[in-house]
Amino acid sequence: MRQVISAPDAPKAMGAYSPAIKAGNLLFVSGQIPIDPASGALVDGDITVQTEQVMRNLGALLRAAGVGFDHVVRTTVFLADMGDFAAMNEVYSRHIVAPAPARATVQVARLPRDVKIEVDAIAVLS
Repeated sequence: MRQVISAPDAPKAMGAYSPAIKAGNLLFVSGQIPIDPASGALVDGDITVQTEQVMRNLGALLRAAGVGFDHVVRTTVFLADMGDFAAMNEVYSRHIVAPAPARATVQVARLPRDVKIEVDAIAVLS
């Protein structure tokens, strides 16, 4: 059985997807971009500002499912510019709980709404 997870303090889906899906004891969080959930507007700024918003959005969806970053087992980070890796990683590391989840980080040609970063996650619920 699949259950949609959303949160008032996380952005609404902008297309044919759910913000997060609970399936068994796993939570699959869709890629989050730096959108302010209150206004629906993109958060303008450098990679540190955008990464901070993305991590807040991920955290809101995790909380809505009753867990936190300590339950995350896998993330994928999509960057518009791999030159932003160190700055992104510094902000990302403030949110992630040890032991750090498995992660892939890739540079992509373009992200939705031309943002600098998108992050998705998988968490264990039990």
